Amino acid sequence: MRDPRFTDLARQLTAYSTQLKKGESVLLDLYDVPESFAIELIREARRRGADPLVRLHSAGISRELLLGASETQYKTIAKHLLNEMKDMDAYIAVRGAHNIAEQSDVPAAKMELAMSHMRKVIDHRVKKTKWCVLRWPHPAMAQQAGMSTEAFEDFYFKVCLLDYKALLPAMNALKRLMDKTSDVQLKGPGTDLTFSIKDIPAIVCGGNYNIPDGEVFTAPVKNSVEGVLSYNAPSIYRGIPFDGVKFEFSQGKIVKATAAGGKTKELNKILDSDPGARYIGEFALGFNPEIKEPMRDILFDEKIAGSFHFTPGQAYEEADNGNRSQVHWDLVNIQRPDYGGGEVIFDGKVIRKNGKFLAKSLAKLNW
Repeated sequence: MRDPRFTDLARQLTAYSTQLKKGESVLLDLYDVPESFAIELIREARRRGADPLVRLHSAGISRELLLGASETQYKTIAKHLLNEMKDMDAYIAVRGAHNIAEQSDVPAAKMELAMSHMRKVIDHRVKKTKWCVLRWPHPAMAQQAGMSTEAFEDFYFKVCLLDYKALLPAMNALKRLMDKTSDVQLKGPGTDLTFSIKDIPAIVCGGNYNIPDGEVFTAPVKNSVEGVLSYNAPSIYRGIPFDGVKFEFSQGKIVKATAAGGKTKELNKILDSDPGARYIGEFALGFNPEIKEPMRDILFDEKIAGSFHFTPGQAYEEADNGNRSQVHWDLVNIQRPDYGGGEVIFDGKVIRKNGKFLAKSLAKLNW
């Protein structure tokens, strides 16, 4: 029996997120996704008059390719994928994982080699296509979230099918506030950070690019970040779980980085991937009212109600501070009272306290 939520999600991705039009080509990039959902995506794309192209991936096969990655191999892969991407008007990626740690034993050097070639493909996709990326709710994700498979699937579809359009007026109000802000201070347990966002645009994320969604992001002026930041949400990056990550900044650079559980060495390996990995490429406020707890999945965790993320690595072109890196790691701090509270201060004025926006125009972004 076909799950009607599959149809609803496929329709949202094709009609709202990417707004496919007649005659457009769309790449459906599917990782360990049920055939029944792939079929719904194809049908909905065609219903919009678009031409779907499908790529099917397996996490196990991807791991094997990465374990033996070579310059010639990934140069060739990237060349062909870039040519393919140049033929696309839109891109929808649905990424499942039977094992979230499938790539945890891939050597960092192999991962960095592959990413150095794949960056040009990602850059073209982000800059030149209408794109949308989301996870698929495998049992591994349910385990990661500490939920039953059925309960997690219900949560997943509730979050992904949120009425993002209804939040747009308040999101646009937050954008306007951020656009006129110069100096930012973030305060909370283990955190006292200052930086500037002057003249860097704020971008509304209301269900068009990442699903689930619910954030407004910008970037700090590259050399302006000073102070200390303690992240209180667990994370996973390149298949390695991290907890208790803490950064100290001087003139924008991460000069000291530590992680709990003996992971400081692995953390610094990531930050030493290239010079840009020790600078910040994104600052964002997250406010999806349906997402409350972290689950080591960046696409969900960066949207947690009452959170912010402060991202080592590559800046987005739309909110560009000039930082370039193969790394883009959305580490999250939750400022709700149950996580210790905190404040977001714009130009000396508290605009969000303990995870809740204070202005009436932003109230709909509160959980």
